[in-house]
Amino acid sequence: MRLSETHEQIRDTTRRFAQEVIRPLAEELDREERFPAEIYKQMGELGLFGITVPEAFGGAGMDVTAYALVMEELSRGYASVADQCGLLELVGTLLSVHGSDAQRAKYLESLLRAELRPAYCITESDAGTDVSGIRTTATRTADGWELSGAKLWIHNAPVADLAFVLARTDPGAGKRGMSIFIVDCRLPGVSKGPKEHKMGQRASQVGELHFDRVKLAEDALLGQEGRGFHIMMSALDKGRVGIAALAVGIAQAGLEAALDYAQTRKQFGTHIAEFQGVQWMLADMAKDIQAARLLVHDAAARLEAGERASIACSMAKCFAGDTAVKHSANAVQIFGGSGYIRGYEVERLYRDAKITQIYEGTNQIQRTIIARDLIANGASL
Repeated sequence: MRLSETHEQIRDTTRRFAQEVIRPLAEELDREERFPAEIYKQMGELGLFGITVPEAFGGAGMDVTAYALVMEELSRGYASVADQCGLLELVGTLLSVHGSDAQRAKYLESLLRAELRPAYCITESDAGTDVSGIRTTATRTADGWELSGAKLWIHNAPVADLAFVLARTDPGAGKRGMSIFIVDCRLPGVSKGPKEHKMGQRASQVGELHFDRVKLAEDALLGQEGRGFHIMMSALDKGRVGIAALAVGIAQAGLEAALDYAQTRKQFGTHIAEFQGVQWMLADMAKDIQAARLLVHDAAARLEAGERASIACSMAKCFAGDTAVKHSANAVQIFGGSGYIRGYEVERLYRDAKITQIYEGTNQIQRTIIARDLIANGASL
C-alpha cells in the first residue's frame, strides 16, 4: 500500500521523535516504572494526541492511517509511550463525537495539549472481556448523579486527572442500561489503589480506581443515558487498529535490533548473519511484520471509508499481536544469552509484546469474531 506524501511526513516526523527523544529514555522508564511525563508534554506540543480528532476541536484532523503510522513509530521507540497516544485518541474520539459543546470546551483541548491525563474505565473484577458483568452504578439524585464501584487494571489510574467511567444506570436493562460519566479524580470519594507492577510496558502505569458515593453534576454524563455500552464499543475498531500498529512497532524494533546484532556478532570466525538458520529467522520476521503492517493499513483504510471494518480490525489486531510475540522472541533468540539479560532492548521488547495479545480484546476473542463473521457471511472479505 502506497502512502501519501502527508502520511510519509507524519511517519517520518514521528520516527525522528521516537529515535531522538523516546528511545534514549526507554530503558530508564522501564526500569523505574515511571510515567513518561517529559515525553508526554512534548507529544502534546507536537500534536501527536488526537490524530483523527477534527482540527476545530484541537486535534490533527487526519485519518485512521495516519493514526496507525504514529502508533507504530512511537512504539518502535517504546510501546508505553504509544499507549498514551492510543488512550488520548480513544477519549478524544469519545468527546469529539459524543460530548456536548460544554464538555468539549472544558476538557478536550486540555487533554490533547497534555495538560490533563485521562483514564478509560471499563474493567472490573468480574468484567473484563465480558463488559456486561460490570457492577459500578450511577444513581440519579436531585441535582445529578451518585457514582459507586471500583475499576481495576485501569491504564493511567495512578496518574489520572480525569476518568471516563462506564457504569450501570438501569440495572435491569442489560447493555442498554449503561452510561458513561466524566469524573474529576480530585472529587471526594474518588481514590486510587496502588500501582500494579507489570511484566512489560512498565512505564504505562496501571492500577485501581474506587468510587465511594461520588457526587457528580448532571453534565458529567457523556452522550445519552443508556447508550454507554454502545458508545464505548463504537471506539473499539479504531482501538484495535491502534494496538495492532503498536504491535507492529514492537516487532519492527526487534527486527532492527536482531539484524544489527547478527551483522556484528561473530561465532566460529564469522558473523552470525551468515548462518542459514539466523537468515531464515530474519526473513520470517521481515515477511510477517510486513504482512501485519499491510493488514493494519487495510483495516485503517476500511474504517476511514466507512466500510464494514470490524473483521479487518480483528484480523489486524490478532495477527499483529501474535507476530509481535513470536518475533520479539526470535530477536531474543538471535541475541542468545545476551538477549535474556535486563538492559538489552530485545529483552524489554519481548516483555512489552505479550500484552498485545490480551488488551483491546484477547486474540482468542478476535478469532471468535472472525469465525462468526465467516459462518454468517461467507469467506468473501
